Amino acid sequence: MRARYLLLSFIACILAAGIFLAGCETLKVSKPILPMKEYERMIAGRLDANYVGTRNCLSACHVHDKIKQDFDASTMGVQLSKKSGMPLVDCESCHGPGSLAIEGLTPEKVEADAKAGKQTACDYKTLIDIKNLPAQAKSLICLKCHSANATFNLHNWNAGTHAVNDVACTDCHKLHGGPDLKVKPRDVGAMCEKCHQDIQAEFALPSHHPLPEKRVFCTDCHDPHGSQAEKLLRKPTVKATCTQCHPEKEGPFVFEHAELTEDCRTCHNPHGSVNNNLLKVQLPYLCLQCHEGHRANASTSVERKGAIYTRCTDCHSQIHGTDNPSFSGKGRFIQ
Repeated sequence: MRARYLLLSFIACILAAGIFLAGCETLKVSKPILPMKEYERMIAGRLDANYVGTRNCLSACHVHDKIKQDFDASTMGVQLSKKSGMPLVDCESCHGPGSLAIEGLTPEKVEADAKAGKQTACDYKTLIDIKNLPAQAKSLICLKCHSANATFNLHNWNAGTHAVNDVACTDCHKLHGGPDLKVKPRDVGAMCEKCHQDIQAEFALPSHHPLPEKRVFCTDCHDPHGSQAEKLLRKPTVKATCTQCHPEKEGPFVFEHAELTEDCRTCHNPHGSVNNNLLKVQLPYLCLQCHEGHRANASTSVERKGAIYTRCTDCHSQIHGTDNPSFSGKGRFIQ
């Protein structure tokens, strides 16, 4: 009896282990959020529709004439020409096959509608419902072409901050807003501030980079399409980004300020500050966070007391770094 009990217990353990391992195996299986056919329809359009070409779509009705004019004048519209040698891009590339949308739209119906004072519209409900797609699916429609060409910065899009936070390409690029599909540099700041209102407030502080004055732009420092650096910076480090405009601070110097060789944000707020020169804290308290105060040579006790609480840069004028030693032979960032 004992042997039978042990055998049954062993078999039960084996079965339990098998069930457990089978359950773990299913965790590794990739499962779509939606059934595959529904997902394909989401980004590719109706699977029972056919591609008919832009000319057939637009000739069936005239509701989209203005959009067609803007599209023809755009970068993507130029690709419609077979002579361009570029991949073909047309309305159905984004909106999906259009045979069902124009089904039943005959010249007679268009003429009858015109006499009735209305424009004949296609059945847009049979096309891809772009407005109600998840942000990632919207971007995927664009990335079908734009990640396969030489636009290398878009290869970082899916892992970028914007994509992770449900920002789609169409949130910034208004494809039917006119022939210019790119956002003008002077308009970038206002576009970014719609989401980054905390940064907008910093640019309103007394000391700020001249972004409100249209002298610099967000894209001078940040790559909105993705970057391998933090904060979507265009350069690998903060200092490399800042020294594009401030090359005199780049170095290397014989006497370098410790802790400041890579990150200018140790002392400066890059967007704006209530203190001069974008400083996080007013002098001398900024320096006193790391350094002990010291008295300069002064003849009276009042002068000695005041010498501690004046601006450090009155004496240490080359605070970012210098190749010259001080009078004492040490690096004091004085000259």
